[in-house]
Amino acid sequence: MDINLIQTQIESDLAAITTASALEEVRVKYLGRKGLLAELTGSIPSLPVEQRGAFGKEVNALKNKLSNLIEEREKVLKNSGSVLNKENLDLGMPGIAQELGGIHPITRIIDEICSIFTRMGFSVVQGPEIETEYNNFTGLNIPLEHPSRDAFDTFYLKNYSKLLLRSHTSPVQVRVMKAHRPPLAVIVPGRVYRPDAVDASHLFMFHQIEGFLVDENIKFSDLKGILGLFVKSVFGPDIKMRFRPHFFPFTEPSAEVDISCIICKGKGCSVCGRKGWLEILGAGMIHPNVFKQVGYNPKKYTGFAFGMGVERIAMLKYGINDIRLFFENDLRFLKQF
Repeated sequence: MDINLIQTQIESDLAAITTASALEEVRVKYLGRKGLLAELTGSIPSLPVEQRGAFGKEVNALKNKLSNLIEEREKVLKNSGSVLNKENLDLGMPGIAQELGGIHPITRIIDEICSIFTRMGFSVVQGPEIETEYNNFTGLNIPLEHPSRDAFDTFYLKNYSKLLLRSHTSPVQVRVMKAHRPPLAVIVPGRVYRPDAVDASHLFMFHQIEGFLVDENIKFSDLKGILGLFVKSVFGPDIKMRFRPHFFPFTEPSAEVDISCIICKGKGCSVCGRKGWLEILGAGMIHPNVFKQVGYNPKKYTGFAFGMGVERIAMLKYGINDIRLFFENDLRFLKQF
């Protein structure tokens, strides 16, 4: 057999290969147990003794060269993704479905509350979570000796004694009133931080929504009307609401707002402590000293403000008894909303 002719044929066969299976067929054809190279090796004993050595060397050289050519061709095919991908592509195989996510219940409640107030003419404003001590306390008429200023009740930033993580969303009230003149109707959703011990009803991070309205001749009855529409929109038309006198440094008069228990309908149960009422927010008329801090004339302008915990509203609305469930990222819980 002409070794050179065989080598030319091998190179021609390899050049025409475009798939891994075709390459395997060529390898078996030439290097297999019954392949051409095995046939050449088997013919050596039949040759004259003086030719056997030289022919054997040529066959070994051809075998090594063929092995190298097949290896190189295999690398080319592996690097040619299009060839192999086309070979392995099965358009009939089902795709890998991506599981759809959902809106977090806290985000859902924030969106619902914002939607209710924007329909009443309020604007949504965001504020920074790192605040100045002035905006968080002084601008809101909170005195220096007030316990909420203690490091036990507020996260102060290390090395920045005048900066802190806001403990409520009310500082945005100061920012907005300094930047704009009345009339104003604003709600402020956002995260707030307090160094509370974590338990079923407390977290060191939670969400609040602050709301305030400022104009001439705003009265407490306007506050009651706005909040009455709000609680009926969230909890249903049969819900009842009441105001209890309270004290906040930034409002005067101040009140805590209760709704009739959504579990027992006001009859008394373990959720409401047998009282028939559930506290949902604090509110009141903006203190004249707050107006003075932002440059408003308190004899000309009046206004009301209110603040609520979003997790509190969500727990009451959905009947959840542990606030920690909102942030444990348990899909079995989150998929219920």
